[in-house]
Amino acid sequence: MEWFPDDAACAAYLERLRWPNGFRCPHCGATESWRTSDGRLSCAGCARKASVTAGTIFHGTRTPLRAWFAAGWYPTNQKHGASALGLQQVLGLGSYQTAWTMLRKFRTAMVRPDRDLLSGDVEVDETYLGTEAGVAGRHIETKSVVVIAVEMLSPKGFGRIRLRRVDDLTTDSLVGFICDVVEPGSVIITDGWNSYRPLPRHGYTHKRTSLRAGDDPAHVIQPGVHRVASLLKRWLLGTHQGAVRAEHLDAYLNERRNPRV
Repeated sequence: MEWFPDDAACAAYLERLRWPNGFRCPHCGATESWRTSDGRLSCAGCARKASVTAGTIFHGTRTPLRAWFAAGWYPTNQKHGASALGLQQVLGLGSYQTAWTMLRKFRTAMVRPDRDLLSGDVEVDETYLGTEAGVAGRHIETKSVVVIAVEMLSPKGFGRIRLRRVDDLTTDSLVGFICDVVEPGSVIITDGWNSYRPLPRHGYTHKRTSLRAGDDPAHVIQPGVHRVASLLKRWLLGTHQGAVRAEHLDAYLNERRNPRV
């Protein structure tokens, strides 16, 4: 709040990010402009007005930029992020929906579209979110399935992670996820689930361990994915009280895709 005391300071900061070498019209490329009464810049070349928030998550918002900046700060400043209700309370927003929409836009923006693929030794497994009585193993009816990939840097060291909600446990869903997030030539470490068998045909080395054939529990054979799954469930239960609907789950997973666990 000291860094950005008002909306003008927020807009000036965005202008430095968007046009670090000075204004350039997005329509004609001209560099001369003047500021209008509504705070936008009017191009001297084509007379079109340009807003520093156009095409960003702030586009068309009626919420003050200062509140947006604070909303971006609070979730990243806390180890367990922030819920929409918590954000509404700490910022004094009049609407829960406003806080929820702000967080959703930030979560979407967290995903870099050209991010590097995982590589090296990568553990992959699934976890289940939600409750479902009387259904065991990989059989599901109402729970959400999240597949997890974790780079293994050493026996106890984890690198980057990727998470995705999938509809089922078929080869198309599981191997499709791996092909999207892991560099070909990497070593994929999985349990004995049959859906992973086609991995070598896609250019991966497949290290497969059947849990039934050995004495070690799953969290010993695949420590990375089980650590991430545990932290994910703890975060959803603690920060969001477990109240995450399946159709919005991917947005919450975006927030948890940290470079390190």
